[in-house]
Amino acid sequence: MDCAKVGRLIMQFRKEKGMTQQQVADLLGISNKTVSKWERGLGCPDVSLWDDLSTVLGADILKLIQGELSPNRPDVGKLEKTLFYVCPTCGNILVSTGTASISCCGRKLKPLIPVSCSEEHKAVLREIDLEYYVTVNHDMRKDHYISFAALVYHDRIYLNRLYPEQNPEFRLPMVRKGGYLYLYCTQHGLQKCPIAQITREHERITD
Repeated sequence: MDCAKVGRLIMQFRKEKGMTQQQVADLLGISNKTVSKWERGLGCPDVSLWDDLSTVLGADILKLIQGELSPNRPDVGKLEKTLFYVCPTCGNILVSTGTASISCCGRKLKPLIPVSCSEEHKAVLREIDLEYYVTVNHDMRKDHYISFAALVYHDRIYLNRLYPEQNPEFRLPMVRKGGYLYLYCTQHGLQKCPIAQITREHERITD
């Protein structure tokens, strides 16, 4: 661990928060001399302090320990680059509009890689009161279900959380052109389908 790099990063985060060394020290229950020593690269925080220090500074604990940041390129605002993440421990759903370092339950998450919707995950749209009423013919057992559905359209994202043992039905705002529907299956991963290619109720053919 490079104490000089760690110290510089601690100072950077502290100043960004508009805090004095004494304020940081008071929140951590240590002396301001200890914080000063860190920032001068004369020592590193004790392992027992890292969690509290990252909370006080609003910083990623791993970045603090590494003593350096790796900023992403500026977000260009293209929502077609939207990334979805699901925590395997708690089921938390997280969304980013570009490359990001996402963690949950102490684990770094990788973005879900979407695949084209399979027959098992095909949705059907019905237009009702200027909305899409969406149904999916899919299992909703506790061990196999659609966890969420999302509509990504131009500058907007609409997210619907779904739950096991409930019908896989939800409403979305109607869009004119473009847009993608994402469905996350707990067994088969993230499915992606252009709205224009989804079957409309009046287009369905019955035997």
